[in-house]
Amino acid sequence: MDIYRIGDKLISQKKVLSALEKILKLRSQGKSQHEVADITGVDRSFISRLETLGELRKAKQIGVVGFPVKNKDEIQRILAAKGIQHTLLMSEAERTSFVEGKPGADIINEMMELIQQFRMFDTVIVLASDMRTKWIESLLNCQTILVDIGTSPLTEDVYVDPERIIEILDHLT
Repeated sequence: MDIYRIGDKLISQKKVLSALEKILKLRSQGKSQHEVADITGVDRSFISRLETLGELRKAKQIGVVGFPVKNKDEIQRILAAKGIQHTLLMSEAERTSFVEGKPGADIINEMMELIQQFRMFDTVIVLASDMRTKWIESLLNCQTILVDIGTSPLTEDVYVDPERIIEILDHLT
C-alpha cells in the first residue's frame, strides 16, 4: 500500500521515496548537506541521519580520467567491479570527436565543467601521456595518481595494463 495513516495524517510512501531520492541525488552530485536542506526544505540534521542510516561504508570518492585508451571497455569493467563510477575514458577517435567541429568557447566550457566535476573527488587516477598527466594534476585540487601511458603527443590508442589499475585500486580501497 502506498498510503499510511499516522494519527490524523495521511502519508504517501511515493512522496517520501521521491524526496529521499532527490536528497541522495543532490548529495551525490556534490551539494553540501546545508545546500540540500535549503533546496528540499528539510533539516540538515535529517540529511545527516539519513546518510548514516543508509551508509554501507565510508568510501573515498575516486575518479578516473584516461585517454587515448585502447582497452577502454576492459578498464571500465574493472573500475565498475571496484565500485568506481566516476570515469572519463576515451579512445583517440572519441577524443578527436570531442573537439571536432565545436567552437573554442564550447570546448573550454565543457573542459571547465569536467575539471569542476573531478576536483570534487578525493583521488583521481590519470591515465594519459607524460605531458597531459602533469597538466591534469595541476588543475585538480586533490590527490592524483599519475599513470603515464606514453610520451606526448599520443596519436594512437594505448593499451593500459589492467593489472596495474587493479593494483592501484587495491591500495586505495
